[in-house]
Amino acid sequence: MFSVFVNAWKVKDIRNKLLYVLAVLAIYRLGCHIPLPGMDLQSLSLARGGAMGGAPTLFSLIAGGGFGTIFALGIAPYITASIIMQLMTAAIPKLEQLQKEGEDGRKKINQITRILAIVLGVLQGGGTVYSMHGLFKYQNWLVYIMATVAIVAGVSLIMWVAELLTEKGIGNGASFIIFANILSGLGGAIYTFTIFLTNATFWTYAMFLGLAIAFVLIMAFVVLVQDGERRIPVQYSKKMVGRQMFGGQSSYIPIKVNIAGVMSIIFAISFLQVPEVLSQFWSPPWIRTLANFLDINSPFVFNIAGNFIAIPTGAIIYVFLIFCFTFFYTSFAVNPVEMAENMKKNGGAIPGVRTGKPTSEYIQTVIKRMSWIGAVFYSAIAVTPILMQWLFGIPVGFGGTTLLIVTGVALELVKQIESQLLMRHYKGFLS
Repeated sequence: MFSVFVNAWKVKDIRNKLLYVLAVLAIYRLGCHIPLPGMDLQSLSLARGGAMGGAPTLFSLIAGGGFGTIFALGIAPYITASIIMQLMTAAIPKLEQLQKEGEDGRKKINQITRILAIVLGVLQGGGTVYSMHGLFKYQNWLVYIMATVAIVAGVSLIMWVAELLTEKGIGNGASFIIFANILSGLGGAIYTFTIFLTNATFWTYAMFLGLAIAFVLIMAFVVLVQDGERRIPVQYSKKMVGRQMFGGQSSYIPIKVNIAGVMSIIFAISFLQVPEVLSQFWSPPWIRTLANFLDINSPFVFNIAGNFIAIPTGAIIYVFLIFCFTFFYTSFAVNPVEMAENMKKNGGAIPGVRTGKPTSEYIQTVIKRMSWIGAVFYSAIAVTPILMQWLFGIPVGFGGTTLLIVTGVALELVKQIESQLLMRHYKGFLS
């Protein structure tokens, strides 16, 4: 991997793109420290040290920890809008037709996604301002409206920055922004571990070293499964066009282990965090109890006949939801019937399987098996940091979702650089 970056740095065009990405991300991270208009800076600093001083949530990691800033929502509204549009495209025939219209249809869908992201930004921005209205220096509606407008403007600016990175940089801009937000919390995580290791014994250091080795092994396992795929062989029949014979080639259909990507974990954790979000605006006792019941970081204590039993209900439901959303998202992302029809039109067939419905059923069976493997993999990665915290008492700042995002973006960046290097070699050969 390092050799790829070394070779890329020697190429002027790719080096300029990498520098452009770093410069834009630096400017974006600078904006994450600009407070909202009307904020009391002293109260904001105390709130960050108190309420934000605990374990970071998925939303705070995606938002980049910009609590009380113009980038408080980060790229989250745009990501949510993109997920909604993906589901709506599969459910609404008109949007599905737009997606099949090529570049023009894609531009229309992107425009709808931007509008939906702004709408979500208004709703989430208003809720965010309401939840921290006590931190404003002046308590009036004009200040609240100005702060909401500033947050929505920040959402628009972040979308524009993400599109700039996609157009002029390397890879997907939104992924780079999330990647930068997650890495921005690396310093806080190192500081937390430093405090934990203060006045530690020899066995504590040995345990920490063992956990570091386990973390490296988990990273290697993530990289291995991220690139894992099941290749379905396809044989194309020969056909005569004019006086020439075409076809007769062998190919394959790659079915990846992680078809749903991190979407299943994001959906699951978002569902579990609904009571926690509601408790910020409306806090009856049963909402607080439900939030504690669904908390994945600490077991829920039951009082059964005077005996207190701690059961990790949140973690159990978390794993169950990961399985459910893995199959749910995969059913939208992959269409075996359409794949079988396209294969039949191009004269292709899977060896030993008849064309048409048997082919689609065979592909569906393979996808289900891969989904089971992917769901087990996602669950193991998501629960491992939680188990480490329970068993060893070491606070883990990075969860399974952030681990998958970081490795996924890094692997995608390496692939993009390799493809651009290969393209450059081809251009040099042809010229």
